[in-house]
Amino acid sequence: MQQDSNFNSELGTENIIWDLTGIYAGLDDPKLLEDINWCTDEAQNVHTRYYGKVADLGTKSLLNLVFRLEKIDCTLSRLATFSFLNFTTQIDNEKAGSLDQKIHELISICGTQTIFFELEWNRVTDKNATAIVHDQLLKSYRHYLSSMRKYLPHQLSEKEEQLLLEKKIVGRNSWTTLFDKVFGNLKFGDEQRTEEEVLTDLYHEDRDTRKKAAQEMTVGLKSQNHILTHVFNTLAADKMVTDRIRNHTSWISSMNLSNELKERTVDTLIEAVTSRYDIVHRYYRVKRELLGISELKDYDRYAPLPSLPGQKTSWSSCRDTVLSSFSAFSSDMAEIAEKFFSQNWIHAPVGHGKRGGAFAHPCVPDLHPFVLVNYTGNLRDVSTVAHELGHGVHQVLAAQQGYYNSDTPLPLAETASVFAELLVFNSQLELLSDEGEKRAFICQKLESIFATVFRQTAMNRFEERMHNTRRLEGELSSEEFSRHWIETQQAMFGDSVTLSKDYGVWWSYIPHFLSTPGYVYSYAFGELLVLALYGIYLKEGEPFVKKYIELLSAGGSATPYELLKPFGIDLDDPSFWLMGLTVIDDMLGRIE
Repeated sequence: MQQDSNFNSELGTENIIWDLTGIYAGLDDPKLLEDINWCTDEAQNVHTRYYGKVADLGTKSLLNLVFRLEKIDCTLSRLATFSFLNFTTQIDNEKAGSLDQKIHELISICGTQTIFFELEWNRVTDKNATAIVHDQLLKSYRHYLSSMRKYLPHQLSEKEEQLLLEKKIVGRNSWTTLFDKVFGNLKFGDEQRTEEEVLTDLYHEDRDTRKKAAQEMTVGLKSQNHILTHVFNTLAADKMVTDRIRNHTSWISSMNLSNELKERTVDTLIEAVTSRYDIVHRYYRVKRELLGISELKDYDRYAPLPSLPGQKTSWSSCRDTVLSSFSAFSSDMAEIAEKFFSQNWIHAPVGHGKRGGAFAHPCVPDLHPFVLVNYTGNLRDVSTVAHELGHGVHQVLAAQQGYYNSDTPLPLAETASVFAELLVFNSQLELLSDEGEKRAFICQKLESIFATVFRQTAMNRFEERMHNTRRLEGELSSEEFSRHWIETQQAMFGDSVTLSKDYGVWWSYIPHFLSTPGYVYSYAFGELLVLALYGIYLKEGEPFVKKYIELLSAGGSATPYELLKPFGIDLDDPSFWLMGLTVIDDMLGRIE
């Protein structure tokens, strides 16, 4: 639309479009079809050559098999990256959607041919498996092969695993695609704006504008409420069934297993955060006074303080701010981040048919990641760009570990992004001399931290209620979803913010609940870990930078516990998490 074009032109983002031709030249690229056919054939060839023989393979033969499997998965990831990125900026394009579905189906087909490896490898005796993974030939795959065996108690028979893979194409992926299509085509208010444009107005200095944006968002969500309620119920049931047949003891167990975290660690984190909800209560009472209003409503949560610099930040200024902040910490980090800007690895403009929010997609090791943002020019968006580039830098560094070892567990994946945000915040704070502006800027950072630590934990509490209710009582009505949402959000805010009845439907626009159940605690993990790491950085200086880059470069080649050993961190100690929360408390103390 013309309105979007003018908006993007003013910020300088109209031409900040990623270039996907390095993956494939387009939908009609012969290499795309060639790779699809190769994956199909190679998966069949691997099955024919190695099926039923894994337990008897020598080290060299096992290494060759893992090489071939990695190449299949890497090529599938290349195809999936292209189809997803091509689709995510044009959700209303039928050809783009068709290709994305085709690749999902291809992944399922190939998976049914290669699933035998995991099943057979996990049935190798512990004694023999230990001897194999400690052979020097398999050194680079040691963690990959060892961690695969933790799934043994949850794996099914080969026929059952194949059936689940076959059904996957009409399962979670299909429902999350429907969710994306609903929001990609949904228009809000009389001006028919995008989700991103409406949500941006919640940060507007004018209260009537914020209230109007909240009303428009609510009306838009309610218009799709019957569909979204069904989608959420369906995927909650899907997870319930999958967890039951895989023998997971709770709704969060499979995520903890994937994150390579003990249940105790996650419970300790959640208990620590919820025990300090008082920080949130205190902050919003202060904010109410600073704004000079008698009652803080849900649409006032992100209201900027009067002294906060309100000018729009152009894309070029955002680039300079982020790169200079990274450079002051590490020249290597800045050099990698600069490539995202100069080599068209970012998609920045706001537009209809484009997915809302932001992400960094790692692609495959021999290429590079891609970043999507919906840049509207406020200070929060500068932080978002830093956040996603933190992911991007992490993904570039981890790529040297190879495809299987570059995939970092989610909690540590959030560490790089949150650390990048903190670097940019501190550099921006140093540029402010006016005390009112500093206070307002610190308040905005506190709210960002709250969104990462407290809000994500409150959303974890909502997820727990949603999944446990679905398992114990059956399908949830829209009103039940809303009740759980309001109650878990109100616990975080206490009496400091009044949540309206309309706000009850806002559970329905959170994509993480659908695409990655249980994911959200990783944000709180990452933020509190970063606050601790930044404290170590201030004490150690340059030696820390070296250890930090090594941490990012390690990717997923070891467990979070092993990767954090050089920093002397005990993830099971409540005092560690409370230490990070005390840093937040101290920041609030400066405002109070």
